[in-house]
Amino acid sequence: MTTSSHTTESEDSVCLAYGRQVKELLNAGSPAEMLDHLWCIYSDAMAFQQEAGYNPRVSDIFMTFRELVFFIQRIDCVKA
Repeated sequence: MTTSSHTTESEDSVCLAYGRQVKELLNAGSPAEMLDHLWCIYSDAMAFQQEAGYNPRVSDIFMTFRELVFFIQRIDCVKA
C-alpha cells in the first residue's frame, strides 16, 4: 500500500510540473496568439515540404500539430 501512495504522490508531482510548464508557456502569449503561431509554423513547414519532397512522417507531423491545436483550445477554455 505504501507503494501505491508513493506512486500517486509521484504522479501528482509530475502533473504539477506539467502545470508549471504550461503556465510558463502561457506567459509567452495568449492561447489565440499561440494558435496563430502554430498555424504559421505548420503552414511554413508544409510549404517547405512541397519543395523538399516526400516525407513519410507527414501524417505524424499533422497529427502532432492537430493535438497541439486541440490542447491550446482546451487551455483557452480552462482560462475562460
